[in-house]
Amino acid sequence: MSITKKVFGTDKKTKKAVYEYSIKNKNGMCAKILNYGGIIRELWVPGRDRKTVDVVLGHDDLMPYYENPGYLGAAIGPNANRIGGAKFTIDGTEYQIPANENGNNLHSDNESGYHVRVFDVEEGVNSIRLFLQDEDGDMGFPGNKKFEVVYIVTDENELRLDYHFVSDKNTVLNPTNHSYFNLRGQDGGSIEDHVLWLNASCYTPVAAGSIPTGEILPVKGTPMDFTEPKEIGLEIGADFAQLKLGGGYDHNWVIDGADGQLKLAAKVTAPGTSRTMKVYTTLPGIQFYAGNFIGEQEGKLGAAYHNRCGLALETQYFPDSINKENFPDAVFGPERQYVSSTVYQFCNN
Repeated sequence: MSITKKVFGTDKKTKKAVYEYSIKNKNGMCAKILNYGGIIRELWVPGRDRKTVDVVLGHDDLMPYYENPGYLGAAIGPNANRIGGAKFTIDGTEYQIPANENGNNLHSDNESGYHVRVFDVEEGVNSIRLFLQDEDGDMGFPGNKKFEVVYIVTDENELRLDYHFVSDKNTVLNPTNHSYFNLRGQDGGSIEDHVLWLNASCYTPVAAGSIPTGEILPVKGTPMDFTEPKEIGLEIGADFAQLKLGGGYDHNWVIDGADGQLKLAAKVTAPGTSRTMKVYTTLPGIQFYAGNFIGEQEGKLGAAYHNRCGLALETQYFPDSINKENFPDAVFGPERQYVSSTVYQFCNN
């Protein structure tokens, strides 16, 4: 197991140095993490032939990450996904946060969200701990907050992310990672032929603007059913209202049996490769986004990125949980610290 560090650039806003940390295990698996945005820039995983392939979308230099409209590889916080009307009420006080997507809030804030922040770093043996602080009222969220995420690479070919928040006021906390995966490699083309299984017999449908209606509906008999492994592209264009609203799959699935313990939530394979990716999490939900709006751009090593060339599996509390009484409680504070874990494990099928 080894960790190396190199300069990746200088943050244009803070003028702080940006570093890339490489964590490599005995099998050749290697995660390359930036302290800018907590970005997973590269993730090299071995196949049956022990040759490694980089399976996450990203960029070769820092400049494209300043905009990064698709949040490629980034840590999202303090709140991932959407909050309807960009407002919420906690303990009788209404809070207004940035309305940055059709009058709603998406991923906290474009200018100050964690995806564009420079983290402090502490190195471990097979891990790095990224941490930062927010003052009460930053981005409109209450509470003086301390946040950390630990990236761990194991000899079982796992990339584990352990999250921890402490806040001195009750506030909304729901971090995630926004990596896009392609098991053929970051230049592997469309993911519509990837085969996905989700440990989820229900999902949360959305209204216009992708804000959940508050319903929790069964997937059975709909194109949202991945309880048996299915090609992503098989029904993505179906005449189904939910798919039309999102331009394809971009929804929260309710993980069966979620109880705060680490559970298998998803499994992905791709034709032409021996790789399988399994996603484990302690969280109650997982956002499957088929990359419907990635947009044409140049990726690493000149790769041509386009819609649906990567898929995201974002572990989370449900979107807009703060405004839906029947959704899992995403309010944390002095009496309830935020703790969660997510594991991306790679093996050969």
